[in-house]
Amino acid sequence: MVNVLGYDIGGANTKAAFLSTQRGKLQDVKGAVEYFPVWKKPEKLTNVLLALNNRLGVYALDGLGVTMTAELSDVYATKRKGVHQILSCVKKAFPNVLIYVLNTDAKLDPLSVAEKNPLGVAGANWAATGWLVAQSVKDCVVADVGSTSSSIIPIVEGQVAAQGKTDLDKLICGELVYTGSLRTNVATIVHSVPIKNEVAGVSSEMFALSADVHFTLGNITEKEYTCETADGRGKTLPEALARLARLVCADTEMLSKQEIINVARYIYDQQVLQVAEGLNKVYSYTKKLTLTNVPVVVTGLGKDFIARKAAQKIGVSDIFDLGTLLQNDVTVATPAFGVALMAANKIEGDLIR
Repeated sequence: MVNVLGYDIGGANTKAAFLSTQRGKLQDVKGAVEYFPVWKKPEKLTNVLLALNNRLGVYALDGLGVTMTAELSDVYATKRKGVHQILSCVKKAFPNVLIYVLNTDAKLDPLSVAEKNPLGVAGANWAATGWLVAQSVKDCVVADVGSTSSSIIPIVEGQVAAQGKTDLDKLICGELVYTGSLRTNVATIVHSVPIKNEVAGVSSEMFALSADVHFTLGNITEKEYTCETADGRGKTLPEALARLARLVCADTEMLSKQEIINVARYIYDQQVLQVAEGLNKVYSYTKKLTLTNVPVVVTGLGKDFIARKAAQKIGVSDIFDLGTLLQNDVTVATPAFGVALMAANKIEGDLIR
């Protein structure tokens, strides 16, 4: 029996996945997510890692797989420093455990190698998702829409075929679309909205988040609204509507509920278009590399109401839910599960099914 823990350490959410394997077969899978804005108290990351481990009830580990995007947080002066500080917290939490770190070539590096090449492991969590999907679907494009950003990953002949390795390169080629289900400032999705039979420009203040849009429209539940609100108030419908009204420098006395809902619907459509634009770039590139059919595999919190809609928008009919493909509901913590499975493979020396 091999017991492995995988961590996806993000700037706002840290995700963990535990799995146990025996002779190449999965025996148990568990996951947990902790909202942790690393920029507030980066020194507390060690405590968060241990708390997630305790929530999963893990007492004996044969190995640990780690991937991260938190190094992008501006609490760290550079990504290099961010990677080093994050890995230092991991070592402090698990001083006697074999630790592997995912690199942007979708390979696992021993901790010592990752420490010597920090930029090679920075922002690599998309590679865990790509590798995971490639074990089941040989040619496809993955659309992983999380709380903060969307990763679009081409898979060709069972290999991750990403054009970009860094966040910057991926933003250029469409493989990273910096919009997500919860934490996106609505003012970055739209510059104007239709209202009262006119078009109004929007305030660039952070008055409302994408979570307010999706909660208002029923795309997410209050429980799934896990991030902080823009105004520090609650997560009820009236409070979400009030935040959206302020987007056009108004309030709920000036706008009706239906008018605000109509604005939310417009913002939602524009966000789907943002993801569809990146997806179309990657999908067109991937189609040129294979003669087979290219489905889209969706995962992440926004898999159904953003990723699936974006795939439909560009005319893709074959769309698969990663949770259904894997017969495990790992879609909210896909990179954590992927890097855990990679570490288990490394330890067992065999491909685990």
